[in-house]
Amino acid sequence: MVPARVPRPRAARPGRTRPPFIEEECVPHEVQAERNHGRLPQAVVDRVRQAAIEAGLNGGRHSREHGGQDWTAQQYVAVHEQLGRNTNGIWWWIPDAYNVLRSGSPEQIERYLIPSIRGEAALSYAVTEADAGSDPSGITTTAVRAADGWLLNGEKWFVTSGDVAVAHLVAADTAEGVTIFIVPADAPGVSTADDPPFTHSFPHGHPAIRFEDVRLGPEAVIGPVGGGSALQNAWFTEERLGIAVHCVAAMNRLLEEAVAWAAGRVQGGVRIYDHQGVSFPLADSAADAAAARLMVWDVARHIDQGADPKIVHAKASMAKLFASEAANRCADRVLQVFGGRGYIRDYPAERFFRELRVDRIWEGTSEIQRLIIARSLERRGVTAVIG
Repeated sequence: MVPARVPRPRAARPGRTRPPFIEEECVPHEVQAERNHGRLPQAVVDRVRQAAIEAGLNGGRHSREHGGQDWTAQQYVAVHEQLGRNTNGIWWWIPDAYNVLRSGSPEQIERYLIPSIRGEAALSYAVTEADAGSDPSGITTTAVRAADGWLLNGEKWFVTSGDVAVAHLVAADTAEGVTIFIVPADAPGVSTADDPPFTHSFPHGHPAIRFEDVRLGPEAVIGPVGGGSALQNAWFTEERLGIAVHCVAAMNRLLEEAVAWAAGRVQGGVRIYDHQGVSFPLADSAADAAAARLMVWDVARHIDQGADPKIVHAKASMAKLFASEAANRCADRVLQVFGGRGYIRDYPAERFFRELRVDRIWEGTSEIQRLIIARSLERRGVTAVIG
């Protein structure tokens, strides 16, 4: 059930829905964002952010006490089934905060979580390193105890929003195990090592951030010392669910665009939709989208029912694996349906073709998801994982 404050989709024509926030506040700016490498004028950004707050879309999974919406996992999925229809990540301007901040101290919540939900601050999450991607146990970033707190050293790659963040959530190895630290972006010793361009055109970059002898007080630790792995597992589960539902949403929009185009495009005296070489691949993607959607909602229901986190973890991995692989197939098919137009960046098919590719990589590659699923089948049992 979608909460009352969340805009409900409204019908535009048979077989199609038009969610007001996405269609009115995000979609109209997609081409402008694409032609400006993901950037939009500040007035547009402010409008999107304010419209999201007015619609009750900010801080969805966070508590109302902190300015969020207290969504259940199923409500989160219902909303993100619409947000994922948008290309160029314009919905990224909706204020939110990483779930690990829920484990923060009252001071950390007041300083970082609440301002993030208000849209007054942005944070990044720094985990990946040059030699530690799929294997987080290989991180070499360290935090050693000092007389007045900690001394942090290392370099993180692919730090999403690291170019605009006021602080970074940094996973570092300590004597007690992986620990998460909140590091102000302007702290002495913090610098941008590289800010490379990426395939997609999103509002924020993914720079490499270097930490050289960064001195942190004891108040920089979020959660327990050595408790970083547990916090990251919870984060990965939520992020993988989010990626999966966005892939479902992308397939929905791609298919809407392709069916409308193919049904109206006449070549050789007939609609191209009447050729099975065009319509059958779309039918296959429709089946993929329907299956992926069921998997996503199954994960959300298990979360809301308080299921075993390890089972939820496996199910989230399955949903991300299937949805991301299916969405990439769908984007390829739809681009082909549009022909030469599909290769123009002004068209959603081309933009999704680029944007969806990373969903098979970040927050755990498809190969890592298969490894998680295979291990879970053995350890948890086939029925528990797929039932």
